[in-house]
Amino acid sequence: MSDGPFPVLPLQGARFEGAVLVEELAPGGQVSIRGDLADTTFAEAVTAQAGCAMPGIWQISGTPERGLLWMSPDELLLLLPRAEAAEAARALQARLDAAAVHALVLDVSDARARFRLTGPHLREVMARLTPADMAPAAFPAGHLRRTRLAQVAAAVVHVAEGDMQVLCFRSVADYTFRLLSGAAAPGAELAYF
Repeated sequence: MSDGPFPVLPLQGARFEGAVLVEELAPGGQVSIRGDLADTTFAEAVTAQAGCAMPGIWQISGTPERGLLWMSPDELLLLLPRAEAAEAARALQARLDAAAVHALVLDVSDARARFRLTGPHLREVMARLTPADMAPAAFPAGHLRRTRLAQVAAAVVHVAEGDMQVLCFRSVADYTFRLLSGAAAPGAELAYF
């Protein structure tokens, strides 16, 4: 965890304006939750803590400020205000332990950097970097993809049309920001989608 009450942004709030706007977001709270997503007791505990429904496969539930992301068949990522993350992780693990549900809950707020991308050419910009299908029918709002952006692992969260977030490991934040900025350089407007 970062020293002091205020988290340090990996890129000090980096911002690039081109075919789309690329902005580093302040780090929010992130709690990794691993377990049997089909287990009713597990799901009830998680949704009670999160305050939103369980997401479907490749989907998000709630909002980017407070919600659940489906990360894999046995993993969710709870997004919430940073000040609540440590206590939320502790409370959820205690609730699951009391119900004898095997699970792993961990505050990973400092593990990832987040970027917000907005603009009408967003799909073209992202299609330059990832093998994931960015077509509207394949990647509608409310969905996410865990994929690669060039050489790094990332999660792409489609919040709304023209609005996506990218989560990557903090150690590759600079590389990811440069990738996103390069793909969004003026002239990236292809009108493909």
